[in-house]
Amino acid sequence: MLRRLRGPGAPIAIVAALLTALQNPAQAQTAGPSSWQNDLTPIGASDWNYDFAAHLFERAGFGGTPEEIQALAKLTPAQAVARLVRFEGAPAVDLPPFEHSGIHDPGLEPFPPSRPAVTDIAKEKGEALGIKVKPGGNRPMQPIVDEFFYWLRASVLETQRVSYWWANRMVATPRPLQEKMALFWHGHFASNEAKVRDYRKLLGQLQLFQKQGLGNFRDLTLAVAQDPAMLSFLDAGVNVKGASNENFAREIMELFTMGPGNYTEKDIREAARAFTGWNYVDVNFVVNKGQHDDGVKTFLGKTGSLDGVDVIERIMQQPVTAEFVAAKIYRFFVRDEISPELRRQLGDSFRQSHYEIAPLLEKIFLSRDFYSPASVGTHIKSPVELAVGIYRKLGLNGVPGVPDFNSETGALGQELFEPPTVAGWGGGRTWVTPGLLLERANFARDVLFPTISFLPPDRYTGSGEVRRVADRIAQGMDITEATMDDTKMGGMAESNMNADRDEEFNTRYGSFRGSQMAIERVKPIPRDAAQTNLTRMIVNADVKTADQAVDYMIHRFMRVPPDDATRKRLTAFLTKELGTADIVVAKTFMEQPLRLLLHLIMSQPEFQLS
Repeated sequence: MLRRLRGPGAPIAIVAALLTALQNPAQAQTAGPSSWQNDLTPIGASDWNYDFAAHLFERAGFGGTPEEIQALAKLTPAQAVARLVRFEGAPAVDLPPFEHSGIHDPGLEPFPPSRPAVTDIAKEKGEALGIKVKPGGNRPMQPIVDEFFYWLRASVLETQRVSYWWANRMVATPRPLQEKMALFWHGHFASNEAKVRDYRKLLGQLQLFQKQGLGNFRDLTLAVAQDPAMLSFLDAGVNVKGASNENFAREIMELFTMGPGNYTEKDIREAARAFTGWNYVDVNFVVNKGQHDDGVKTFLGKTGSLDGVDVIERIMQQPVTAEFVAAKIYRFFVRDEISPELRRQLGDSFRQSHYEIAPLLEKIFLSRDFYSPASVGTHIKSPVELAVGIYRKLGLNGVPGVPDFNSETGALGQELFEPPTVAGWGGGRTWVTPGLLLERANFARDVLFPTISFLPPDRYTGSGEVRRVADRIAQGMDITEATMDDTKMGGMAESNMNADRDEEFNTRYGSFRGSQMAIERVKPIPRDAAQTNLTRMIVNADVKTADQAVDYMIHRFMRVPPDDATRKRLTAFLTKELGTADIVVAKTFMEQPLRLLLHLIMSQPEFQLS
């Protein structure tokens, strides 16, 4: 199992086994009776046990160690939920703030939308991005083009550092629901670096989710509507009086609050007019009054000189809004399917609490439905949940730099700050194609057996063109030769090469030089491997036999255990690797066999479920 898994046959079989486990939730750890399904009645203190606490910890956080789960199990259900939702009795968060690299230069704002746009500005004004056009010499606008590509690359690299900072909080925080809720809102109010192109705005949006994610949904929606990351992502800059842009108006109703089919195209047009003039300067929200349409509008049956705040207030008055949002929260924390009656009940509760999020979560987490067989062990972990859960269950206090968190979760389909669309990630069964299941097993392998040929992505660009230019310049070629197409190398007349050297700028060189400048200035991500000691874990658990070791590992790392046949095969495998069934005898040499065993456990279809 040390080799990376390849080939289609095994993953397809794993998918089939996973779907079988989903269809047979009785295989999961202890759940309540099937009659609890769709019942929002709170569970009683006599119902509470270790498995219920583990289920709550998994869904309202990312899972934890047996000691963390046992501490939760010693509380009453109401106390356990209050600790996770309202942080009652939970330690204060004492985690370091994000440490900026100091890469944002004066003059970068407002950042142009494209390279042609920046050179047009330079031609018109004699400067751009805070840099003047050279008065003479070759390529007078080259420093400006270099700066444009510098910021594109630097923002990507710094966003990756923000991802690591956030992932470290997920692993280390004593208040996991704060980060789990931020992860939900990141997929709900989705925006990505590829469009925003400013790590500062994305960091600000994340901090908004962390601060207000468990507060009031109305207040959160208004804050997101005035958030520079969202304003940038949904083109607020071109939403002006007389030429309104409907992107945000459409998405706030379709994806963020009401759901499709609950408004008209006219409602979208009128809402777009109401949001005109809402924009940002650098990282601050502004209202450009001269660009705001203050005329009479009719939106969802309300007429007046409406603005964006009025639109949001009107949306919150629609019963469907509470039902839509409550159902989406339910599907994220409980299960994909929700009955119409349960949707209505949760919507009523959410609306009656004036869109307070914490009471809704408390109602869900205390309900019999949450602990029913339909809910327990039926959630397919997202890539971020998978990775963070592994690190927490290993007992780590942070995310190792090897393997690369961003690359690995991205390969699994979920890279932070890069949701594929404004609709976020699909989730559910979209996470477990044959190829993605293979990559999940390989991720576990890379955590337990870090590769010695690791290349840090933030220090090593994957762009073939940038590498080619760098290699040629290192060989002594000038800019023109280094940036020439391979098909033209050696075939360009000297006169043409001289003319080419008189160009105003060279885009390929700008891409190379910008990447070079970014790597110089962005702080590197620490690249330590996971400090894991499975031998100590087993010894501390007072495990005596290979059979007990397998049971302990399954109990610690899996919320849905494998069947008896698989368990016996795992025991036989460990016994063979140890050369004995006696853990005491194998104490000095069992680390490698234990890691091989854990890799096998993490490759099981049931391991993907919580």
